[in-house]
Parts: sequence; C-alpha cells; structure tokens
Amino acid sequence: MNKKKIKIAISGAFGKMGKCLIKESKKFNKIDLSLLIIRKKEKKKNNIYKKYIKNNNIIKNSIKNNKNFDILIDFTTPKNTMKNLDFCYKNNKKIIIGTTGLSKKNYSYIKKKSKKISILYSSNFSIGINLMLKLLKITTKKIGKISDIEISEAHHRHKIDSPSGTALTLGKKIAKNMNWDFNKVSVLNRNKKNYKRKKKEIGFTSIRAGEIIGNHSVIFAGLGETLTIKHQAFNRKTFAQGAIKAAIWIKNKKNGLFNMEDVLKK
Repeated sequence: MNKKKIKIAISGAFGKMGKCLIKESKKFNKIDLSLLIIRKKEKKKNNIYKKYIKNNNIIKNSIKNNKNFDILIDFTTPKNTMKNLDFCYKNNKKIIIGTTGLSKKNYSYIKKKSKKISILYSSNFSIGINLMLKLLKITTKKIGKISDIEISEAHHRHKIDSPSGTALTLGKKIAKNMNWDFNKVSVLNRNKKNYKRKKKEIGFTSIRAGEIIGNHSVIFAGLGETLTIKHQAFNRKTFAQGAIKAAIWIKNKKNGLFNMEDVLKK
C-alpha cells in the first residue's frame, strides 16, 4: 500500500508554511511524508509534531544525500530554492516551488531545468487566486481600455519582497490580456513618479502589517463606476492544500514547467 503513495519532501518544514504542509498532508491518503528539511539552528520539535510524524528519522538538516522522495515542496528563499532545484535536477526529482521574490535570472534557470524534470511554480496556490486570474481575463477584455487599473496587496510584517509575487502575477496577466509590455506599464512606486496618471498604467500598492496572511485587490476605475475583484486568505492551509494537490497532479509528468492553472484545468 505504501509503495503506491507519493513520497513528499518538505523544505523549511518547521517554518509557517512547512508546518501547515505537514498537517494538511495527513488529509491526503496518497501522500507519504518521507523527508522534512529544517535549518541547522532549529531544534527538532518532535513533540509538537508527534501526531503527524511517526518517524523522527525523516527530519534532516540538509537535502544532500537524502534521495528518499519523489517530489520536493519548497516555500523557502530564492537562494535555498535554487540549491534544492539543482539537487532535484541532478537526481531526477520533481519539485513544487512556492517561493516568492524570485529574480528574472531565477525564472530563466527554472525554465532551463524544466526541460529535464517536472517543475510546478506558482506565486499563489489558492484556488481563489487562480479563479481570480480567470476573472481578470474576462474583465480586462470588457473594460480594460476604459479603466484605471490598480493592484493593492497586504501581507504580514515578516514578508520581505514587495510587491508580492501574487500581485506581480496579477499585473502580468492583465498586461498580457491587454497586449501591453508589463515592464513599461507597471508603476511599483508612485513616489518616484511626479506626473499625472497615464491611461496605460498598472499601479501597485503594498501593505506590510501584523500577521495578515494575504489580501489582494484589483481595481478597475472608470468615469462613472468602479469594479473591484478581491481575494482574502484567512489561513495558510489553503496554500498548503493547493501545493499538495499540485504534487499529486505532477506525479506522472516527466518534464516541463507548469502552474496552478494547469492543475485546475481538469
């Protein structure tokens, strides 16, 4: 029975997302947690996870020399993710990437590695955000040309990158639907812009406060009305569930670069 299960490794297992992934994975019969990677300075908090982890030997300080997994789920840092990607590439392992703050160089590197292994990258694993992307496609076609478009996002005070990866994904989707060059129309900081708002612009606003999980809004403001498409995440488990579903989906993919929109197509 266990042989048929998908062996999952989690990088950053004792981080906020890692802990959520551990708990949520137990709700999926197809999943077998086979490797939990923690930082060297972290203590093995076995008592906290006794209910979820039966074998403490699966907790390691490094992915090196630990090949007992089919798919790695990584919600850590760009530097760590790239190292883990190299390991997966060399050992023909699949990887789910939810790390934000990746550079253009990182993206190119991920795309290059996907020619050999299966990689699923998403800036947001919630079903709601991915439905939002579909709604944006419809909305931009109908009122994109006659609207001022603004994207606002709010996250917890610990988040480093700004705007969020999800906000940038929303902006890029809008730009693509409008046949705009995202780099030319995106305004990430209005403090540097000392002129009247242009028509072809996508403005961004970021808030970092408290323990906000993740709020994203896209505003289409016209002359006589305003339409706002908004998504709020109240618990990280929605991202964890999405990442695990993505791992199940990618199991039989030999190679290629995928996203959550691919997962939700079926």
